[in-house]
Amino acid sequence: MFTIVGLGNPGEEYTNTRHNMGRIILDYFANKNKLGEWENDKKNKALVLKSEVEKNKIILVKPETFMNKSGLSLKLLITNKKKAEKLVVIYDDLDLPFGVFKISFNRGSGGHKGLESIIKSIKTKEFVRIRVGVAPLTPTGKIRKPKDGEAVLNLIMKDFKKPELEEIEKLSKQIGDSLLAIIDEGRSVAMNRFN
Repeated sequence: MFTIVGLGNPGEEYTNTRHNMGRIILDYFANKNKLGEWENDKKNKALVLKSEVEKNKIILVKPETFMNKSGLSLKLLITNKKKAEKLVVIYDDLDLPFGVFKISFNRGSGGHKGLESIIKSIKTKEFVRIRVGVAPLTPTGKIRKPKDGEAVLNLIMKDFKKPELEEIEKLSKQIGDSLLAIIDEGRSVAMNRFN
């Protein structure tokens, strides 16, 4: 069974922020594939949706903790390395430009607090990540990454503009296709096809 996690913060005020990219993409995937209704799983401190795609059982997870405590929602779900290998975490990445995503496996957290929490909680880095770019670009096409902590916070907590939300819908379709490939054909095939 695959566990697919969309990282973000719970609560209305965070719904369309850059830091909620994982949750936004996961919602799109669930809706597009008509996977069913989310349930509040108090034991795992998350909204979960159990379903099936491509004849594979899946569980979608949106942690209901704040980002830096995301790992608490996976502690009881990912209890060994075998389960971790079928874990996919979708999250915002300031090292990638907006509109770009990359699939990776067995890497560090890159300073992302949600990822740090998950690695600490499940005691392994051996899982798939879908890093979704949220960094703005300069007019010359270079990433304009904020320099200090406060500027980073201001950027990732800012709501997407309407044209960006339209762009995310297109991006969500590509990421959804990559998720189906990971589930049905394996991460190596998906990485070769989508990276």
